[in-house]
Amino acid sequence: MDCNEARTHLLDRRRGALPPEPRAQLEAHLAQCESCRREDAADRELSMLLESRLPRPRAPESLRRAVAARWEVRSASGAARGKRAARVLAAMAVGAALAVFAIFAWTSRGRATGDALVAEAVNDHLRVLYSDRPLEVESSDRHVVKPWFKGRLDFAPDFRFEGDEEFPLQGGAIAYFVDRKAATFVFKRRLHWMTLFVFRADGLPWPAVETEAVGGTRGTMRTSKGFHVLLWRKGDLGYGVVSDVDERDVRALAEKIAGGG
Repeated sequence: MDCNEARTHLLDRRRGALPPEPRAQLEAHLAQCESCRREDAADRELSMLLESRLPRPRAPESLRRAVAARWEVRSASGAARGKRAARVLAAMAVGAALAVFAIFAWTSRGRATGDALVAEAVNDHLRVLYSDRPLEVESSDRHVVKPWFKGRLDFAPDFRFEGDEEFPLQGGAIAYFVDRKAATFVFKRRLHWMTLFVFRADGLPWPAVETEAVGGTRGTMRTSKGFHVLLWRKGDLGYGVVSDVDERDVRALAEKIAGGG
């Protein structure tokens, strides 16, 4: 197992998703390769840091007050009407709390799910920026970069943009997006890196409202931690462009990728 292959397996190893044989090969490689051990340690520390800073949503105050009030009614009624009435009211309280929670979850789902993908895109972009070796294949030629992914992914990244003077291609790597492998392409805008993630779109919590026109389809633009994220779907694949450049540059690169550039 060489360094390129080993680094594509590091996240699977940490998640306990690596089968025994490649895990043994990876462990043997890490025992001999100081560079990959440093890469593994750095990415582990970055993952822990990012996870510790992810927002932890909590139920709204109104929901907690409603549940507390229902349980107070249960207690008071139980004393006055006996155990049977208390059980009935307790069931009503639980039902009411579940109904309130369902309404809250339904009304917030669109925003919350969209935020989850945005947070993932930003965190993965930061991993690229701070990795000791962010690019596993370094080239400005798309015909060199795209073939490198063959055999490393279970899909083929589908876009024709080759990079240009505004957005020169720097290279690519394998990353993870949520629970699946992603093709990572890095472009440059002046001194800023712009990361494109391409991944399978099925089973992800996509934003409920898509407001951005992107190459004949629609996507969602959000800003988090100072980074702009534009997400969209085309066929079976999902796409995400992330950078701290101006929003107009993010839209421009996304349009070139989605529209054939």
